[in-house]
Amino acid sequence: MVKRNKRFHAEVATSSLSDIMFFLLLFFLIISTLANPNVIRMTLPKSKTNEKTNKQLISLSVTEDKRFYLDKKEVSFDQLEAELLAQMGDAKDQTVVVRIPFNLQVQDLVDVLQIGVKNKLKFVIATSNSK
Repeated sequence: MVKRNKRFHAEVATSSLSDIMFFLLLFFLIISTLANPNVIRMTLPKSKTNEKTNKQLISLSVTEDKRFYLDKKEVSFDQLEAELLAQMGDAKDQTVVVRIPFNLQVQDLVDVLQIGVKNKLKFVIATSNSK
């Protein structure tokens, strides 16, 4: 009498898992480029031309009630310069994007920009497209 080997071997088809992982990776890469988590929503001044950059940026947001945020971390105006320099570290070539509401006084913008001039930092004012 010959005995047959009829054991059942469980198998999992993994050929489509690589496709699913690729699409998930692609989806999250696209979403991560569209959403900037360090931005506080506000109405920006209008501009006819907008220049975009891919450099490493530090976001400095000023709200209508004159609260200052460095990458979503609230900072008082007195501590703004020290916090900004601490965040910049040795990389003085980083750009600071100033997001300030269009209806705030010009003096408030000048007060913020004077910090950059004093410490020789690159400041850029964020605007929205007027189209």
